[in-house]
Amino acid sequence: MSKKNTLGGLVFSTDPHFKPEQDDYEPDTSLPPDKQVLRIWLERGKGGKEATVVKGFIGPSGQLEELAKLLKNKCAAGGNAKDSVIIIQGDHRDKVLQLLTEQGFKNVKKAGG
Repeated sequence: MSKKNTLGGLVFSTDPHFKPEQDDYEPDTSLPPDKQVLRIWLERGKGGKEATVVKGFIGPSGQLEELAKLLKNKCAAGGNAKDSVIIIQGDHRDKVLQLLTEQGFKNVKKAGG
């Protein structure tokens, strides 16, 4: 069983002021909903399964998780949220567009083909 070293090979430091760099960057501030630029995509995966993908969210992961939970509940579907991307199982582009505009997001469009 191997253990991954997330500090880039650093095992131990004797420097009392040492702070390891964090790979998980999270924005300190979030843009208000009317300033965000969100795009809604339809992606097809294995076996022709479809997923609605919302890209472009800027803000802390807590707000991203809350928005994803709302969208998943309203669409009655499963999904995931990470790295400023919300994935909802199934083709729910129209419903997600309507829900995001109701939440105050003004610059929301369907993208892709």
